[in-house]
Amino acid sequence: MITKSEARKFLDKLNKGPICFGQFVESHRLCDEISQAELARKMEISRADLCDIEKGSRLARAERAAKFAKVLGYPVNSFVTAALEDQLRKAGLKMRITIIAA
Repeated sequence: MITKSEARKFLDKLNKGPICFGQFVESHRLCDEISQAELARKMEISRADLCDIEKGSRLARAERAAKFAKVLGYPVNSFVTAALEDQLRKAGLKMRITIIAA
């Protein structure tokens, strides 16, 4: 069985660096065979906004990351972690996040 941290390391290795939130969303969307238009509709955002998020030109806040997880049917922790790590990278801070439910 592959753990979440092992899967994340594998994705980082494939990407030759940390995977950004947008890539994380896009990979889950594609694996689930959901179109951008369909996911945007479920998220109640425009397709252009979703495209910007997937390309990494728009960062997602923790609340939006949690909504992506819920809409796609995945654990919230991994989506929020990816979004927060994007914000840290943008700030020039080389850190990783570990989230534990309260």
